[in-house]
Amino acid sequence: MKVAIVGTGYVGLVTGVVLAEKEHDVLCVDNDLEKVEKIRKGIPPIYEPGLEEVLKQTLASGTFRITSSIAEACEFAEVIFIAVGTPPGDDGTPDTTAVKAVAHEIGKNIKRYIVVVVKSTVPVGTGDLVENIIESYGVRHELFDVVSNPEFLREGTALDDTRHPDRLILGVERQEPADILLKLFECLPSPSLVTNRRSSELIKYASNSFLAVKISFANAMSRVCELCGANVAEVMKGVGMDARIGPAFLQAGLGWGGSCLPKDVQGMIAVACNWGYDFDLLRATVVINQHQTAHFINRLQKRLHGVNGKKIALLGLTFKPNTDDLRDSRSLIILESLLRNGAQVTAYDPVANEAAKKLHPEAKYAKNPYEAAKDADAVVIATEWNEFKELDLKKLADVMKQKILFDGRLIFNRKDVEAAGLEYFVVGERNVR
Repeated sequence: MKVAIVGTGYVGLVTGVVLAEKEHDVLCVDNDLEKVEKIRKGIPPIYEPGLEEVLKQTLASGTFRITSSIAEACEFAEVIFIAVGTPPGDDGTPDTTAVKAVAHEIGKNIKRYIVVVVKSTVPVGTGDLVENIIESYGVRHELFDVVSNPEFLREGTALDDTRHPDRLILGVERQEPADILLKLFECLPSPSLVTNRRSSELIKYASNSFLAVKISFANAMSRVCELCGANVAEVMKGVGMDARIGPAFLQAGLGWGGSCLPKDVQGMIAVACNWGYDFDLLRATVVINQHQTAHFINRLQKRLHGVNGKKIALLGLTFKPNTDDLRDSRSLIILESLLRNGAQVTAYDPVANEAAKKLHPEAKYAKNPYEAAKDADAVVIATEWNEFKELDLKKLADVMKQKILFDGRLIFNRKDVEAAGLEYFVVGERNVR
């Protein structure tokens, strides 16, 4: 099938190369000419494990191409996906400016039947808006259908999530476009739900908001555990053994971040508010998330009797492992707080040092964890990269000034850490000294 995808971020580019890998004829579109040229050369503009190899393979096979022209996409495609960004506005409402701009271009250029698929995360009713924009150019309704198809990719595992989706959600007002898309996605088998457009638009927000609630619940429980002497990892393991609840997203830590959960939770709050409902549960979820990182920083300051003039090694800068995404990273919040309070911070991340350096040139950046930890008063684990899980803890302790390890991701066994001569502070356990 001939498929065009407008937008080459995590969603658009990954979706494009996977459909091309499955031998669909894919044309991606982006208005950033520098990005277009990089992709033509097989250079992804984002870091995602395995993406560069698949991009080069599909470019070589001819099943994947890229252009800057939506007009060309309309002439070529049977299905056009809109996968552009919808960043939150000041009140949390997603900014659909880019979605509307694409709809205008499609409206100007439709000459035959096309299924227009909104894959961007958008407020309820955006499908109606896209439909109205296209019709405003005099396009007859029989020449197009607008479908909602929310994405559920996770950065760091986006290729696998696309190849093996856990669900396919299609929001339609007629069955015919659903049949076309079910045929397109036969190559990526998964359970499917065909519903109306507004329900589909809400599913993505509802899913991510519920995940955020689970994480914030675990983090709130970690505060109770620290006070009463329980172990949050064991408590949440026991909770997750309940088949009604399940173990996923019950790991306490520094809080959720990245490009999806913060944006989608705020978006769900704004969408609900716009329809007349004050989503107090989600507002509390956001507050807990903010407090979790601040509480971790306060514990570090208390143990060091203030951080002014202290040297801190910060391991991990991205919001999660296997991505180069720094958006709403808890690690950067820690970095900014430490610098603001006079600490000397040396950071290390396997892929994001250079990007972080542009944001915070006042920090130092090391080539490896041990260089970062040299003469440090404390080491902070902020991202659970596999490289950090395999650290030689004795070697780490030997290069440090004070033997203090703050683990915001619970990646070590306490006995191993203490056997290496390190004091160990973790989320969800009472301080042990």
